[in-house]
Amino acid sequence: MPTRTTLTDLAEQAGVSTATVSRVLNGKAGVSADTRQAVLAALDVLGYERPEKLRRRSAGLIGLVVPELTNPVFPNFAQKIESALAHAGYTPLLCTQSPGGTTEDEYVQMLLDHGVDGIIFVSGLHADTQAAPDRYQRLRSLGTPLVLVNGFVAELDAPSISSDDVGSMDLAVRHLISQGHSKIGLAIGPQRFLPATRKMEGFSRALSERLGITDAAPHIATSLFSVEGGQAAATELLESGHTAIVCGSDLMALGAIRAVRSRGLSVPEDVSVVGYDDSPLMAFTDPPLTTIRQSVDAMSMAVVNTMLAEIAGANPPRTELLFSPELIVRDSTAACPRPS
Repeated sequence: MPTRTTLTDLAEQAGVSTATVSRVLNGKAGVSADTRQAVLAALDVLGYERPEKLRRRSAGLIGLVVPELTNPVFPNFAQKIESALAHAGYTPLLCTQSPGGTTEDEYVQMLLDHGVDGIIFVSGLHADTQAAPDRYQRLRSLGTPLVLVNGFVAELDAPSISSDDVGSMDLAVRHLISQGHSKIGLAIGPQRFLPATRKMEGFSRALSERLGITDAAPHIATSLFSVEGGQAAATELLESGHTAIVCGSDLMALGAIRAVRSRGLSVPEDVSVVGYDDSPLMAFTDPPLTTIRQSVDAMSMAVVNTMLAEIAGANPPRTELLFSPELIVRDSTAACPRPS
C-alpha cells in the first residue's frame, strides 16, 4: 500500500482527494469510470506499477497502422487513439512504417495473424490514389472492421474520418489576404495523395473566390511532405515573387522558413508562412508558426467510437465524417511588405 506521501502525490496528479485514490487502489465501489481512469493515469505518469487487481483484462486487440513518425502529427494521432482505445478496454497494436521497412500489407497480415478485432488506418494506402483499394475490400470480405483516417474511398465498405482539407485552405488564404497579401503560393506534397489533392482544390477555389485568380497553377509548387520538400517548393514560389506561402504540413512550413532565410529574407517581415496540422512544439519554433490545426483529439475519439460501433455490429454510416480545422495565428504571418 502506498505511503501517505504517495497518496497525496497521486491525488494531486489526478485532481481528486486522497480518499478517492485510496478507494481506487483498494478496488472499492462508488468511484466513477472517469475518476478511476484519472487515478490510473496518475499511477502511470508518476511511474508507479499498477496493483495486480487493477490490471483489467483486455477486451481485445485493435491494430493501428500509421505512417513514419518523423511528422509529429502522426505520433499525436497514435497517442490519442491508443489512449482512447485503452480507456475502452482494448489493447492497441501500433504499426509504424518507415522507408524500406515493413510495408502496410505486411503489417496487416501480422495483425490478422494476431486475431485483431479491427484495424485503424491513418493516412495509409487508402489515401494514395495510385494504390488499389482491393486490399481493403479483401479485409472487409474477411469481416474485419476497418476505420480510415484522412483518405476517403467511396467504393469501400468502411467508415472514414477526415479533416476538411478544402475548407482549411480558405481559412489560410483569407487570413493572408486580411494581412494585405495578394501573391500567395501553396507548397504541397505529391498530388497522388488525396489530402494534397484536396488542399490544391481548396487553394484554387480560394484564389478564385477571394482574389479573382482563375489559374492557380503558377501559384502551386509540389514536392515531398518534408522539411526538404518544403524548402524546395518554397524556393520555387519565392523566385516567382510570392510574399506568402501556405504549406501542406508543418514540416514543409519549417522548410519554407529555411528557404526564406537562405535568401537573406525574414519571416514574417518579408514573407509570411502558414503551416498545417499544428503539430506539438509548433508554438515554440522560431518564429512560432501560424498554422491550420487538425482536430486530432476530436477526430481520434470519433475514430475509436466508430471502431467500437463497427465491432458491435452497429454499422456506422459509410459517408465521410469531416472535421473542421482551426486557424491558429502566431508570429510567422504579418502584413505584406510594401514594394521597395
